[in-house]
Amino acid sequence: MKRISKAIVRLRIPVLILALVLAVPAALGYIRTRVNYDLLVYLPDSIDTMKGQDILMDEFGSGAFCMFIAEDMPEKDAARLKAEMEDIDHVAKVLWYDSFLDLSVPMEMLPDEIYEAFNEGDDTLMFVIFDESTSGDGTLEAVQNIRKVCDERCFLSGMSSVLVDTRDLAEAEAPVYVAIAVVLALLILSLAMDSWLIPVFFLASIGLAIIYNLGSNWFLGSISYVTKAIAAVLQLGVTMDYSIFLWHSYEARLEEGRDKEEAMALAIEETFSSIVGSSVTTVAGFIALCFMSFTLGLDLGIVMAKGVCMGVIACVTILPAMILIFDGAIKKTRHRPFIPEFPGIGKFVTDHYKVFLVLFFLLLGPAVWGYNHTNVYYNLDSSLPRDLPSIVANTKLEETFDMGATDMLLIDASLSDKEVRAMADEMKQVDGVSFVLGLSTLKGGSIPDAMIPGKIMDELTSDNWQLLILGSEYAVASNEVNEQCDALEAIAKKYDAGSMLIGEAPCTRDLIRITATDFARVSTASIGMIFLIILLVFWSVSLPVILVLTIEFGIFINLGIPAFTGTVIAFVSSIVIGTVQLGSTVDYAILMTTQYRRERLRGVDKKQAIADTVQTNTKSVMVSALSFFGATFGVGLYSNIDMISSLCTLMARGALISMVCVIFVLPSFLMVTDKVIMVTSLGGRKKTGKTKTETIIENA
Repeated sequence: MKRISKAIVRLRIPVLILALVLAVPAALGYIRTRVNYDLLVYLPDSIDTMKGQDILMDEFGSGAFCMFIAEDMPEKDAARLKAEMEDIDHVAKVLWYDSFLDLSVPMEMLPDEIYEAFNEGDDTLMFVIFDESTSGDGTLEAVQNIRKVCDERCFLSGMSSVLVDTRDLAEAEAPVYVAIAVVLALLILSLAMDSWLIPVFFLASIGLAIIYNLGSNWFLGSISYVTKAIAAVLQLGVTMDYSIFLWHSYEARLEEGRDKEEAMALAIEETFSSIVGSSVTTVAGFIALCFMSFTLGLDLGIVMAKGVCMGVIACVTILPAMILIFDGAIKKTRHRPFIPEFPGIGKFVTDHYKVFLVLFFLLLGPAVWGYNHTNVYYNLDSSLPRDLPSIVANTKLEETFDMGATDMLLIDASLSDKEVRAMADEMKQVDGVSFVLGLSTLKGGSIPDAMIPGKIMDELTSDNWQLLILGSEYAVASNEVNEQCDALEAIAKKYDAGSMLIGEAPCTRDLIRITATDFARVSTASIGMIFLIILLVFWSVSLPVILVLTIEFGIFINLGIPAFTGTVIAFVSSIVIGTVQLGSTVDYAILMTTQYRRERLRGVDKKQAIADTVQTNTKSVMVSALSFFGATFGVGLYSNIDMISSLCTLMARGALISMVCVIFVLPSFLMVTDKVIMVTSLGGRKKTGKTKTETIIENA
């Protein structure tokens, strides 16, 4: 590393020029990276709900569908509007009552079930079916074009409509997220550092690393909007420590009397060896997300692990080049740090460690209870403002037509009309089912076959499958609709073992089941990997337990608070936050423990070693935690997308909680477990510090 660090110092101008040049293709990659706004596509391909969607595309040329409500519109105008919508690119078909009967036949001749499915008072309902998936670019474009041909009397509900509004809102807010994170981080760093200008270079080097990271996502094909929204602020928060460490190391070498080139070369070498160990735990936390069956975790995990690695590289290449090139300007902006050193805090903590241990045990029970009882929501439109067009339309659909979810059922084409009607009759008896519509349910009923338009055959049947549309009174993600989906599937499987229920409600039910397993899997993976890393760093059996327990205690508090405040958080938050908080803030604990262990192996008395450790490292831990807090807190307050707001708020709060745990709880653990630590750590048996007798003799 010596040769590399000297080369970076010597070639600092070419390094900075290259960094700026690389930002251009990275920016282009960022612009061209497709963003996916449908989180349900991250469900495993092996489940029936996802297989069914593929079949729907292959066999019927249909993917997404929305419900269109026309308010107080004459039948002829509604028919004309239907025809206009069918002419829009990527609209495969629009099902209305004239799909089942000629418009010349009075609507009142429809069976009550069909009439009520399409009409309520002066409002009429149409099913708009697209030829691409729910989140396909063509579908989203078609939704926008449908809105253009409609007036204020029309409402377009459904998942694709929600995704259009999510995209528009996320794209409008994303630049503000970065601006807020930068301003707050700059403010905190300006108060903590000894130069007004150095925080600007911290943010500039990290900003380039963020651009590289987001630009390289182009090779992944697409990323989720959640990943895109939080990747920049999260990368800023978790990699800021590295820049602070380099700056402090550089200043320390300057104080030794070395010239700036030599001081920086040594600082790069020291920083790289130190932050590699620190970054490994952060990367491990993000890699743990890749163990999720719900592959949103893989999406976020890969992007953030990649971002941390790029942050490390930028810290030891771009930042040193900036500091050396602008050395004169930095010197002119020197000032006294405004965050104090907190004199006496080390002695205070060691003198009162029993108090902090008592507080730990008093809070542990409620924290674990809250952690296990925090409520989460899975309905994706619950995270959006209620005045968006799609949310207004969903509310209209529920209130006017008493319809919460609409699903599709694929059954074997060889199933006879009689069997399908028997199955449909059975399904109508399930609580909350408002209608079951299909070609077989029309045949043999009160509508003569001759009156059924021939084109409906192509729309509802294929060579291998026939399609039924099912309406539910229950809301997506509710316990009632989940039980209803189970009941409908059970009935369908009796008649056709290969049948598949597809749609937002069954997909969300599967999401709930899968993420419940993912939560345990991700937690186990992150704890296991970080435990192993700490064990290898300290060659100690006991220290990994103590450090992980300290941060997990903070996680229990953080995720337990919503249970006491009555806050319902997004399901993503409950899975991601524990891993992110553990991986990104266990560094604080490692920083503390490294000095404590070094002091104890030198023979320093445990109380003195712990007091010195707390005194020396408290400010560093505070600055790191406050930087993380600043990068995420403002976004949490600002964002109108609750899923983003919830994630950022929990990350910000988690950084502060972990900070308090590391400064007060961890040293208290070290005080009571010191003997165990020394016995179970490599080289610790011979370095247990001075005994009371030795201390008395020395003082005498």
